[in-house]
Amino acid sequence: MESGPPVFEDQTWTPERYAAPAAGRAVRRPFPPSINLACFLLTVVTTLIAGALFVLDVPLDDRFFAALTNVLLTPSLWPLGLPYSLSLILILGAHEMGHYVACRLYGIDASLPFFIPGPPIIGTFGAVIRIRAPFTSRRALFDIGVAGPIAGFVVALPVLAFGLSRSTLQHHPPVHHTITFTSCLLLDVALRLFFPGLAPGDSVQIDPVVVAAWVGLLATFLNLLPIGQLDGGHVLFALSTRIHRVVSRVGIVLLIVVGVLFGGEHLVVFGVLWALIGPRHPPIPDDTRGLGKGRLLIALLALAIFVLCVIPRSPVLS
Repeated sequence: MESGPPVFEDQTWTPERYAAPAAGRAVRRPFPPSINLACFLLTVVTTLIAGALFVLDVPLDDRFFAALTNVLLTPSLWPLGLPYSLSLILILGAHEMGHYVACRLYGIDASLPFFIPGPPIIGTFGAVIRIRAPFTSRRALFDIGVAGPIAGFVVALPVLAFGLSRSTLQHHPPVHHTITFTSCLLLDVALRLFFPGLAPGDSVQIDPVVVAAWVGLLATFLNLLPIGQLDGGHVLFALSTRIHRVVSRVGIVLLIVVGVLFGGEHLVVFGVLWALIGPRHPPIPDDTRGLGKGRLLIALLALAIFVLCVIPRSPVLS
């Protein structure tokens, strides 16, 4: 193992980690922009295919792989997935650009976003940036950590509204072999606003754009968890290293317990992953300056966004 602080990366679906090279260690050379472009183009293709499958309402049964093969071999069908693909890339891109712009403002070296293609169920594993220099202060850590989730959430709101405006209310339960995307507080409120006649036993045939917004809300929720080096962990560490130490450890246990009790497989996976990575946060330079009242208000805003985006249960096949 190498000596000195570990290397961290910022990630959306997988835990966010930031690079903090040890003193005297040469900074790693950046990847060429062609890598960013190639990852982006691959993600465009995989999200287009996923979006097309949503539009075609392909059931998740033994017909799925035949339909997937047909869409893969028929590029003329890919534009069907453009609204989903564009919406999801905008949300994930806004999240990472929030981090990137904050890094630039503080003069901290960071890469452009790397989009990660994924299987056609959703089409991506998110996006990441590489921060290749240490954080310089508590304020820098706070601002860089909180900028991503807020930027992604701001973009997700109009995407969600647009998707719900294209969705339809159905006075019967979901069709068999369809995915039921579990709700969060924000989505519950939005559904009541767009469908005031929604009654028990009804379902909403959601537009694929809503799925993109749902993925963005899930990413925001997971990234704002006050654990380790996640965005929420950065914010809490900047507020109080002592509270971070306690909350980060307790949070991992709660993730696993809540996931087991409420059918949140994603919570269990995330909790186990962070139990393996560890709840610790790398130190930052001594900084006696306070964060100020403005940043405390922003921290409360981030907490409100976190509560609105909590998705305790995993999607289910109905």
